[in-house]
Amino acid sequence: MARAKHVARKLRLAAAHNSNKPVPVWVTMKTRLKVRRTFRLRHWRRTKLKNI
Repeated sequence: MARAKHVARKLRLAAAHNSNKPVPVWVTMKTRLKVRRTFRLRHWRRTKLKNI
C-alpha cells in the first residue's frame, strides 16, 4: 500500500503526522499556562483527515 501512494500524498500525510504533537512543556511554562494544548491535535480513530 505504501508504494502505491503519490509522493504529494505521502508528503501531506507526513506533515499531518508531524503536526499531531502536543505543545512542549517549556512553551506552557513560558506563557504562564496561557497556551496549554494544541487545537489541531487529532486522534486517528476519532477524526479523519479530509482530502488527502
